Amino acid sequence: MFITSREKSIIDMIVRTSGKHTVHSLSSFLNVSGRTVQRDLKSIEKILQQFDLTLNRRADDGLFIDGKNEQIFRLIQNLAGVNPTDETPEERKLRLLIILLQEGPSIKKQVLANELGVSGATLSAYLDDLAQWLNKFSITLTRKRGVGIELIAEEVNKRHALANYFLVYFYEELIENLYLLEQGKEDNEKILGYFSPQYLLVIDKLVNQKVNKGQTRLADSDYIGLIVYICLTIQRTQDGFSLQKEYKEENESSSEFQLMKTIREELEEKLSIPITNSDVHFLTIILKGSKVQAADAGYYDSVLLGKLIRNVIKDVSFMLNVDLSDDFSLFQGLLAHMEPSIFRLKQQLELFNPLTEEIKRKYPVLFMAVKKSLESEFNDIDFPDDEVAFIVLHFGSALLVHEEKVKINAVVVCPTGIGASKMLASRMQKELTEITDVKILSIKDFQSANLDNFDLVISTVRLPFTDIDYILVSPLLSEKDIGFIKSYLQNNLDKLTRKNQYLNPKEQQEAEPPTKQHDVKELLQEIKDVHSSMDAILENLLVYRTKQDGDHWNVLQEMVDQAEQEGLLTNYAKVMQELEEREKKGGLGIPNTNMGLFHCRDDNVHELIFRVSHLGTPCKVKGMDGEEMQMKNLLLMLAPENMSKREQEILSIISTSLIESDFAMMIFSSSNEAMIRKKLEDLFLDYLKNNLIKE
Repeated sequence: MFITSREKSIIDMIVRTSGKHTVHSLSSFLNVSGRTVQRDLKSIEKILQQFDLTLNRRADDGLFIDGKNEQIFRLIQNLAGVNPTDETPEERKLRLLIILLQEGPSIKKQVLANELGVSGATLSAYLDDLAQWLNKFSITLTRKRGVGIELIAEEVNKRHALANYFLVYFYEELIENLYLLEQGKEDNEKILGYFSPQYLLVIDKLVNQKVNKGQTRLADSDYIGLIVYICLTIQRTQDGFSLQKEYKEENESSSEFQLMKTIREELEEKLSIPITNSDVHFLTIILKGSKVQAADAGYYDSVLLGKLIRNVIKDVSFMLNVDLSDDFSLFQGLLAHMEPSIFRLKQQLELFNPLTEEIKRKYPVLFMAVKKSLESEFNDIDFPDDEVAFIVLHFGSALLVHEEKVKINAVVVCPTGIGASKMLASRMQKELTEITDVKILSIKDFQSANLDNFDLVISTVRLPFTDIDYILVSPLLSEKDIGFIKSYLQNNLDKLTRKNQYLNPKEQQEAEPPTKQHDVKELLQEIKDVHSSMDAILENLLVYRTKQDGDHWNVLQEMVDQAEQEGLLTNYAKVMQELEEREKKGGLGIPNTNMGLFHCRDDNVHELIFRVSHLGTPCKVKGMDGEEMQMKNLLLMLAPENMSKREQEILSIISTSLIESDFAMMIFSSSNEAMIRKKLEDLFLDYLKNNLIKE
């Protein structure tokens, strides 16, 4: 196949944004005349004929490729294997960036121009663009006569710049290549001109096995990002580019470091490439900044962050004249999103949100309200617009969810993160009243899902599957997307209702009970989980008064020992060890109070336990903010390793209520068991009213 890079780019843009690009928008994007685009479209039509596809226009002149999905994917596969007669500017700039990072310290301008096959003027324009990009990562690009072009930067910043360039401009290509590698279609050529296919395949399998399980699942974007960073780290280290930064040994006690250390050991064994301790520390920071737990996994130790998030929800509710304070799903979603995001901001890791400008344009009032509240509550953190936009998506989905009423099962495949996918799902349910339920799946989960459960597949990116009929939309669901989905539903009614055919009375009688029984069983199990959790907390509640002086660990030992004697846990020594490990990971004292929340989850704990010990003599402990503080009330919270969603929620509401107000702090530090019990009962009653009963 003979094709130019511009023709390839046009096909790619039309496939990705079906119906959105016109001749005019393509000419503006590619910086060529409309006549040039028209000429390219004639050549493209001939190429499409080879795949039984046609190029069509909508009423508004939007271009789209018409034909079967498998033929479109076959076209994409063929294009991926074709070397066009020229490259796109972004591909050239990527090649330029790789050369600058690999072949320093300085390179002559003419040598670079020859290697890229461009003129001196074009190279200068590319260097200007790259200089602006690199500046965000504290990298200086210099051009000196007689010396050449040179990058001045630390190795850690070079890695961030290169990794982010791949993720921002070649994200979908990375997804496609990983999918093809998983399918056994391994190629000896470097992927995107840099990554070793063998390394990527091994890393992908290992990260999926070690990281993407249980409650440590990553959003698709973070998953791809971690793979890119690991592969880039290995190749940079292999090429002799070592990290100069010294890392503190105290960080090695974290679960993220231990996980990365395990991955390092297996990679060294499988690839026979040494990975330094500094590399493991570097990748640990990436993992800490990218971990996204399921929104319903309770962060029951995020006391300080929980209070700030509740304040943000109250602020935004007040500014918008709507009450979201009882929206537990919104609270959990923000807690799951903001903990790693704040870590990223404090580490000065680059953040990129491709939807920022569209979100600011579509939801200006909500954006302003969220931004104002974040600046007020988090006065020590500077939230860039990209991060504010992510948080706006969470509020947007909560606001839209209140108006849902619908009739067909759909699945959203969305790798842009929890917020964007929730926003898309909520918009679908609000705008498309035909849809009953919208489930959100990552690309990885979608591969193993039972597609018979869904009538409609919506995706925000091109999916690398040949046998699945799906609709490609924008993550914010534009009016054109809504129109296209409605048109699809109308034109495919027979297909969508095929599994919902009318039954005769006998068949209907036989078919209905199992569904109802299944729903009732699920509800009964949730009621059982909530009841047993609340009952265990209230039944096991004890408030101690101890006159013992000295180390708080003596008090903890007595509390854990008594719980073992009551049969609430076994292996006292193992539970104490878990508590010690938890304290090593970060302070447990609650700043601006006299309380400390000591907690852990362990297989040896049989029931939820919440107890308070009032110390006769205050003792010094490390606070959650890293500063030493005086603790007079020791709060102990123990839980089994495996908990249901509802059990985690119960612990979450207790921990986040500890400092929700001065009155709450007074109660929990009062050592008055009756008052504490009454406070817990009130919390549980509010939870039942706003979550279980309402649902």
